Amino acid sequence: MRIVLIGAGNLATHLGVALRQAGHEILQVFSRTQESSDVLATRVGGEAITDIDRLRTDADIYICALKDAVLPQLLTQICKGREEGIFLHTAGSLPMSVFEGYARHYGVLYPMQTFSKNREVDFSIIPCFVEANSDATLATITTLARSISTNVRCLSSEQRKYLHLSAVFACNFANHCYDMAGTLLEDNGLPFDVLLPLIDETARKVHSLAPRDAQTGPAVRYDENVISAQQQLLAEWPRMQEIYELMSESIHERAQEK
Repeated sequence: MRIVLIGAGNLATHLGVALRQAGHEILQVFSRTQESSDVLATRVGGEAITDIDRLRTDADIYICALKDAVLPQLLTQICKGREEGIFLHTAGSLPMSVFEGYARHYGVLYPMQTFSKNREVDFSIIPCFVEANSDATLATITTLARSISTNVRCLSSEQRKYLHLSAVFACNFANHCYDMAGTLLEDNGLPFDVLLPLIDETARKVHSLAPRDAQTGPAVRYDENVISAQQQLLAEWPRMQEIYELMSESIHERAQEK
């Protein structure tokens, strides 16, 4: 398929690479900065542009990988004069209906993964969630998604909101906990890599155990002596101390529900 990428961030980079490897033709890469556009266009082919009005009119699919707040502002420029194309966004929390009134054929291709430009991923195992405003468009989007992933599922905008929220807890919040742990280690002369075996085993366990069954630590039994002592250690980090208290209470409450 002939594709225009609108956006050149982390997700657009990995998606663009996967699409090119699957044999699709990237016609253009749009970014507001020339450097970002040039870098991605060099990797995936196509013309690097920074003027949204220069988008080609002959693409099969226009993939919008932009910030949620930015996309609605550009829809008129993106869609006008390209009525036969299919327009997709890649966001977890943005409804498909954002395209209503701007495009005839539209939908969503949401790859649920954390992306960083300098870290390679195996796109074939990434779950891709698709949605469309018609059966014909859904069939095309599904074919596109299956060309890059072996795990493609249809999902409504309403369901996708909760999927994205769950991903925030499982990924973004968990990574923030790693960051806080790293701060404690660094301030006490310890390297972060001492935690890696623990982090890896914690992740492995939930492949075979429900997360609630895999939970361990002082908060499960609410060991007040340990919890109180650790809260005192966090005295110079009041926000971290607050998070520790809330997390401990939440873990204990969940344990009591078993």
